[in-house]
Amino acid sequence: MKVLSLTEPFATLIKEKKKFVETRSWKTNYRGELYIHASMTKPSKTDLEDEELMSLVENKEMNFGYIICKCVLVDCVYMTKEYINNMKENNYQEYICGEYSVGRYAWILENVELLDKPIPTKGHLGVWNYE
Repeated sequence: MKVLSLTEPFATLIKEKKKFVETRSWKTNYRGELYIHASMTKPSKTDLEDEELMSLVENKEMNFGYIICKCVLVDCVYMTKEYINNMKENNYQEYICGEYSVGRYAWILENVELLDKPIPTKGHLGVWNYE
């Protein structure tokens, strides 16, 4: 199974179905089922101080070092100025949950499902395989 590691609170935002677009500096041609892994990396000070962002995961447990849900990666969209403006104006919650700038990529996630039991594992960079 393919896996993507994210820092918190972003993995939990996907698990809680509050985030459906993962923003990345690189594109992927992969489409299909994808596990979401919460990395061991602690949230950045900037993210922790972002009250709007952190209010979305208020009272939610962070799952550092676990695969916590699965979803389907359905598209990878190159971000244009128009795409970013549309996201900011029409999907503000999603907008504050990512890094939107021209030249980055929006990975579109659907069908988020919680796992019955989180899977403890070490994360990796990029899209990686969990056996």
